[in-house]
Amino acid sequence: MTDIPPEKPDERGTIDSVSHAEAGCRRCGTCCRKGGPALHVADVERVRSGIIGLESLLTIRAGERVHDNVRNRVVSLKKEIVKIRGRGDTWTCLFYDDEARSCGIYDHRPLECRALACRDPSELKRIYEQDRITRKDIIGSIQGLWDLVQTHEARCSQQKLAAMIARLKAPLDPALANDICGCIAYDRHLRRLTVKKSGISPALLDFLFGRPLQQTIKTYGFTVIESEGRIRLHFSPWKGDPS
Repeated sequence: MTDIPPEKPDERGTIDSVSHAEAGCRRCGTCCRKGGPALHVADVERVRSGIIGLESLLTIRAGERVHDNVRNRVVSLKKEIVKIRGRGDTWTCLFYDDEARSCGIYDHRPLECRALACRDPSELKRIYEQDRITRKDIIGSIQGLWDLVQTHEARCSQQKLAAMIARLKAPLDPALANDICGCIAYDRHLRRLTVKKSGISPALLDFLFGRPLQQTIKTYGFTVIESEGRIRLHFSPWKGDPS
């Protein structure tokens, strides 16, 4: 899975099967640039030991629209996934070193990376949706922190956002649009408050709460406009909008 659906879902292509004779890794970095891997049960100890730090993780929540690299299409997630985040504004895996053309955690790389023989995705396809972990598997036993995650989900889940947008018709219903803006505002407020009150790094927020609603709402063709301390929605679908 990559973080943001592209304007044209086929631009990044799919990972095609080839003969095993051609399947040796050439260290080209193509797989790593398609996005960091989702994590599975086999990867939990890598996270708990700190080899893969929480600040390097991103949660893509249930209901969010993402590009599925294996199937080469935009999908709405039925269950959240936790994955290694991209570097900067790109999809490239955080641990991939472009200059050295190498992985910074190669000896401890996640299951999906181990399963993917270069240009031969058969094993990856086999394990792709099996035993994926969620935030609860990682921090569910941490009292207070897990409660905070659940509070956030109850107030502004991605599924709630998707359901409201599905009911939003042109011309925009002011009351429904206001409810959506309220969810976005609460999402922003809780993130800021969490950093201020707990002192945790802002780098952890996308793992704890997923991507900000202000960002994910763009996948539906909406942008958030701020003016005089208030926010409002603007609809501007892009070419190739996955709907």
